[in-house]
Amino acid sequence: MCLAIPGKILQIETQLDETFRSARVSFGGIVKEVNLSMVPEAREGDYVLVHVGVAISVVDQAEAEKTFEYLRQIGEVDELE
Repeated sequence: MCLAIPGKILQIETQLDETFRSARVSFGGIVKEVNLSMVPEAREGDYVLVHVGVAISVVDQAEAEKTFEYLRQIGEVDELE
């Protein structure tokens, strides 16, 4: 099953311009590098939905935390480690 996982942008790492950016994103303490090309409006501290290493949308913090907790409960978060 393919899922989009919510995570919090900790730091924007590289930025060639407003389109080509990458960031360190935390998924409940697990930090991964994520491409931000599809969400040019995303800023540090924002929550984003990430699918196969690419942020696909900016989401509300409460909704992101709720979704992440559901994923944790069904064991889908283990694959991130």
